[in-house]
Amino acid sequence: MKPDLSVKMFGVTFNNPVMGASGTVGYGTELAPYVDLNHIGAVVTKGISIEPRQGNAPPRLFETASGLLNSIGVQNIGSRRFIDEALPELMKYDTRVIVNIYGETPDEYRRVAEAFGGVSGVDALEVNLSCPNVDKGGIAFGTDPALIQTIVSAVKEASGKPIIAKLTPNVTDIGPPARAAQDAGADAISLINTLMGMAVDIRTRRPFFRNVRAGLSGPAIKPLALRLVWEAARSVTIPVIGLGGIMTGQDAVEFIMAGARAVQVGTANFVDPGAMSSIVSGIRTFMEENGIERLEDIRGIIERG
Repeated sequence: MKPDLSVKMFGVTFNNPVMGASGTVGYGTELAPYVDLNHIGAVVTKGISIEPRQGNAPPRLFETASGLLNSIGVQNIGSRRFIDEALPELMKYDTRVIVNIYGETPDEYRRVAEAFGGVSGVDALEVNLSCPNVDKGGIAFGTDPALIQTIVSAVKEASGKPIIAKLTPNVTDIGPPARAAQDAGADAISLINTLMGMAVDIRTRRPFFRNVRAGLSGPAIKPLALRLVWEAARSVTIPVIGLGGIMTGQDAVEFIMAGARAVQVGTANFVDPGAMSSIVSGIRTFMEENGIERLEDIRGIIERG
């Protein structure tokens, strides 16, 4: 029997559990020459703010051992241009569209959510509560359960769309922020966003990035991401979307076994633009070889040792 890779969350059915992570697939169509967007579960756009943002000054990327540091600063064309220009192109594909949104204040989050409220073709909003490389918002919001509740509830009311709260790993206990998002009306949570890191230029004897801190992603963070997804899935009843260092189908299966309803693929897209297709195939092959008919049969099966 052909395995069923479909996933259902907040009333939306996804062809499979593999999504392109925000910040690594642009506005969605940039990867179209390299991967068939019709064959992935969803595209999660780069962060969209109410007004255009220039982002951080270069340098912006630094390769580390088994990972990547980035300090992009949420550069984007703003909500109006995205809706008018980028979204119509993305809607030509048979994949779900999740728009990642960002603000520097709770009111900015509300305003950008409101801008997408009546827009067709957007299946959900992912609320970036955890960007570590901007001067305002981001990490401060994601570490404060009270602010998480304020922002999520405002976004939910303003947009009327399903809300995914993207959480930071830079906390001592993932339970309180996860439960705060759920209590505020989030329909799902996604984690982890990047870890805070830095790099040093020994020639200039200064930090490599102008903002000093940058976000670490890639295989280096996978063990931590896996543990936090496992803990989060046991802290809330809403779906958990796992991400952090997923490079192969086996990685994705591990996250699903830890409790993830779906997974997002990020840094792997820079290594291999066709990575998401390979990961979908890898999940299917694993299911076929092990006689697994549905992802639900293996989701969350990892218990305490």
